[in-house]
Amino acid sequence: MQTSDSSNIVCQRIRLSGVVQGVGFRPFVWRLAKELDLTGWVRKDSHGLEIEVCGAAEQVQNLIERLQEDAPALARIDSVTTQDTLVECIAEDFYILNSRGGRAPAMIGQDTAVCRDCLAEIFDPKNRRWRYALANCTSCGPRYTICRALPYARERTSLKPFPLCLKCQHEALRTDSRQHLNEVNCCPKCGPQLALLDAEGRPLHGDPIAQAVALLGQGKIVAIKGLGGFHLACDARNAATVAVLRERKQRDEKPLAVMLANASSASVFVHLGVGEPGLLAMPERPIILLKKRTSCDAALPGVTTGLGWLGVMLPCTPLHYLLFHEAAGRPQGLGWLDLPQKLALVMTDADPGGEPVVIDNGEALLRLSGIADAFLLHDREILTRCDDSVARSGPGGLQLVRRARGYTPRAIKMPRSGPPVLAVGGRFKNTVCVTRGDEAFVSQHIGDLDNAAACDFFEKTIAHLLKFLEIKPALVAHDFDHHFHSTRYAMDFAHHRGVPTLAVQHHHAHMASVMAEQQVDAPVIALALDGIGVGSDGSAWGGELLRIDGVRLGRLGHLVPIELVGDHALKEPWRLASAVLQQLGRGKEIKQRFAEQRSAASVEKILGRGGNFPETSSLGCYINAAAGLLGVSSTMAFDGQAAKILEGMAEHYGDVLPLNNAWTIEEGCLNLWPLLAVLADEKNARRGAAVFHATLVAALADWVCSVAPSNSTIVGSGGCFLNLVLARGLRSRLGSHGLHLIEARHLPPNDGGLALGQAWIAQQYLLG
Repeated sequence: MQTSDSSNIVCQRIRLSGVVQGVGFRPFVWRLAKELDLTGWVRKDSHGLEIEVCGAAEQVQNLIERLQEDAPALARIDSVTTQDTLVECIAEDFYILNSRGGRAPAMIGQDTAVCRDCLAEIFDPKNRRWRYALANCTSCGPRYTICRALPYARERTSLKPFPLCLKCQHEALRTDSRQHLNEVNCCPKCGPQLALLDAEGRPLHGDPIAQAVALLGQGKIVAIKGLGGFHLACDARNAATVAVLRERKQRDEKPLAVMLANASSASVFVHLGVGEPGLLAMPERPIILLKKRTSCDAALPGVTTGLGWLGVMLPCTPLHYLLFHEAAGRPQGLGWLDLPQKLALVMTDADPGGEPVVIDNGEALLRLSGIADAFLLHDREILTRCDDSVARSGPGGLQLVRRARGYTPRAIKMPRSGPPVLAVGGRFKNTVCVTRGDEAFVSQHIGDLDNAAACDFFEKTIAHLLKFLEIKPALVAHDFDHHFHSTRYAMDFAHHRGVPTLAVQHHHAHMASVMAEQQVDAPVIALALDGIGVGSDGSAWGGELLRIDGVRLGRLGHLVPIELVGDHALKEPWRLASAVLQQLGRGKEIKQRFAEQRSAASVEKILGRGGNFPETSSLGCYINAAAGLLGVSSTMAFDGQAAKILEGMAEHYGDVLPLNNAWTIEEGCLNLWPLLAVLADEKNARRGAAVFHATLVAALADWVCSVAPSNSTIVGSGGCFLNLVLARGLRSRLGSHGLHLIEARHLPPNDGGLALGQAWIAQQYLLG
């Protein structure tokens, strides 16, 4: 096959690391080698991909360059190494060899949405995969959630029980096939099968998709098996059904996500900004938070009432698409996918009682009994639980709100390499992190560690990541708070394995998370704005101006503390507002202002006597106090509800000028009491929300400018940076003063990013 003069022939061994398994890389290498008239072989092992190639020097170099430039869309190459080998060892043609095992550091790709090519087959009546709900190829479908171990191969996935039929075998061997070497190739004859069960778990005969769509149209709730877990689905336009779903799931006010066929369908309910249709169609398929139209609440009653944004997701799996295909009358081809479709489905995680999302068929029948009227499921096992990711449009593209399916286990590159560590995150919105060199593997969203099932999921996730990556951590990092299950687990884990632990201050971890993902490896001024985290002095922090220098943390200033009146203060904004009124000398208004609260009279009395309450510098508590003063929210049904309502009001009211003389800065402390005093007299809640945000932005920017040199970088993080109005305003105002604000992008700024920050600090600690 090789025609070049032997004196010009070179042979090289090439090693690729990164996400190069389960993404169609070996067929890509084979086609490239054939095109360039090269001989040799390619195989995968636990390190990634190994290639031995022989041919003209120019063509070998061409191959090396194109491996990186033209790699499959789902691949991520972290490194390419080459070394010369002997000409005599090379093959006569180019081959794809069987996988080789061993230790170390390859990684499987993340799950992705079904691709356009697979949909073309599914919607072609002449194709053997016509309306097949489990179709996939080397460019799409499940990966991480169905993989037991590396190297990635069928026998190590949940497709092991499904031997390939002759046609699928032939497809896998054909070099011109999209299914060439697809480890999880299948079809209706040999692959997993779909079934529809009634509420009692009895099979319903007939076409499962057609029957499920009919049930949804009748106002029923259907549990649907997705990529990383089950969803609970219902007709989003049916107010009565949405109310029943909320009642059964005990989710009274928390917003629900909606699945729509395409961006055209979404535009009926939301405003689509520049680039947002593209975010919806990303292969990762996160739920995208989009600004609602004024007509949205009437069109989708009870889905996300009172908030400014609607969570929208497009279909992710063939099964999801088939529901819309059925509702559209089973059209042929792909044309219908670009047209507005009427079907709108609530698609919410099947996580009853706040426990981890259901993944197993038997578990679904048990845990969702009394919630779902029917179950649309299949017999392809989900091996790793993975919720939907949530994101919103931000500067430079996407900002993650919750990182899970579609992103996990994608590694995050840190500024430099270090020893392997395990970081266990915090209590709320928990994730964990394992490092390997300069790579950080942050787990999928685990959730709040406040029930036994969630704690069990947390521990199993750690075990899974360590086994999958074959890592033995040299240190375990955790939060200061010893009441957290994650902290207790870290100390026990380290004790049994004889490794040290490192307690990392909550807000230090927030800042370090952004620094790690944004490759910042220098001292910075940082702005930490969130709920509550234990500070270095043991008090409750949450509105902090910090100096970060590696493992060293300096507190430059903080918000003037606000009192936490009673055990429920964090969930009841009226209590925080009462503390403000008392501080303003208006304590006698409490009983009248909050007459609907049974404890209002006693709170007024206790505050009047000068009760000794704990204090916090938390900006989250200031925001809740503002919501209470404006009458926007007295109590909260879910975390962050008051802030979300206030944010939505400010966004819809529009831009206003900040108040003058509404804050002071003394000895590094920012005093917002003058602003709160104005809000206490504001009669228009929407205007008050806008004025509050505008003035807060101006005050925070003034505070930062009081300590930051011009042209410096400011790191900002904490849950308050999910407030679009606040973050956008800070970005603009600091920029006008010559300061560059760096925020979280690859991870959420809330506690979902803590583990990465803990890990980055732990690595620096070990390196000295």
